[in-house]
Amino acid sequence: MIKDFLILNCIGKDDKVGLRIDNNFYIHECGQKSIKNDQLVTSILNLIKKYKVNLNNKFSIIVNCGPGSFSSIRTSLSVAKGMKISKNINLYSFKNSDLRQFDLINIELLIAKGVIQNKLIKPIYIS
Repeated sequence: MIKDFLILNCIGKDDKVGLRIDNNFYIHECGQKSIKNDQLVTSILNLIKKYKVNLNNKFSIIVNCGPGSFSSIRTSLSVAKGMKISKNINLYSFKNSDLRQFDLINIELLIAKGVIQNKLIKPIYIS
């Protein structure tokens, strides 16, 4: 069961990063499209430091794999994969259509339904 996680919903529209830690849920809305790809790592690091997150094998990252903007999806997948490799974190993905609204209730429903996948992530891009 996924308890503590970071969720990246970066597909080029209404991009948000969510953090669930110790039964609390925090949302960070990303800025303008032209600068948000550059600031994604900084936003994640700030959330991790602010809420004193322990990144270990009990922590998970959940990434939206599309459909969406090529650069936004590639950036979020790259960041998530880098965190997985460096900190041995669990990595999962979901499709944009599976998450109706970006809030804790819908994210927990997504997890409970078993819709998220932890195998090879195959992003879906739109042009």
